[in-house]
Amino acid sequence: MIIVLLLGLTGGVILALTGAGGGILAVPLLVFGAGLSMAEAGPIGLLAVGLAATLGAVMGLKNGTVRYKAALLIAAAGIICSPLGLWLAQRTPNRPLTILFACVLMYVAFRVFKRSLPPSAASKAAVASKPPPCVLDAQRGKLNWTAPCAWALTVSGVVAGGLSGLLGVGGGFVMVPALQRYTNLTAQSVLATSLAVIALVSMSGVAASSAAGHLQWAIALPFSLGALVGMMCGRLIAARLAGPHLQKGFAAVSMAVSVALLVKAI
Repeated sequence: MIIVLLLGLTGGVILALTGAGGGILAVPLLVFGAGLSMAEAGPIGLLAVGLAATLGAVMGLKNGTVRYKAALLIAAAGIICSPLGLWLAQRTPNRPLTILFACVLMYVAFRVFKRSLPPSAASKAAVASKPPPCVLDAQRGKLNWTAPCAWALTVSGVVAGGLSGLLGVGGGFVMVPALQRYTNLTAQSVLATSLAVIALVSMSGVAASSAAGHLQWAIALPFSLGALVGMMCGRLIAARLAGPHLQKGFAAVSMAVSVALLVKAI
């Protein structure tokens, strides 16, 4: 019980320090720390990430940084696909599921490390020359909804929801880059909206998993409690640490964990 609580505490701190994508390390913590299989760890990680994301989303709603219509559209697409991912996870052998998770984690590590580097002049020019499909109207404070905008956000939700159910991840590593690419929202609004999507999609996945009897509550509850405490503690120190250094550290840890998962699977 104490070990599981400490594992959750560690996951919550990582999530608070690194942002919405940090929840992807919850599943490896359970695999290595609690000896669970990928299919067993997935729903527990999803519950912990969902609760922590809910806390962040509520704070975002109070601050007015959540684009709730965009979050609801993305989450609706994700909720439809999440049960399919859960169904596949329960019928996929542990080895290929672990290898797939390790590959996704490597991709996340690469993206986070790339984001920690200063943007090049060419990338700045490309962003400036081509507006995203979803543009925020500064006067109204709302997104201008168009067909390309709705389509881009829906596809993002489908991918996030499928991976959420299959691998037990919140989908922040999908949502944050997608919102950055397809919208011109501020960094605070991107993170808050992403957390709202993660909260909705994760909770739907947890409900489906619990109904199917695949959620081990004896482990899930202390792990999630630890994650919430870690999330609150991590937020107190996150502002004092340099963002690029945190991102590089998270990328290094994620890469090391992905290699360990591959070794374990092979």
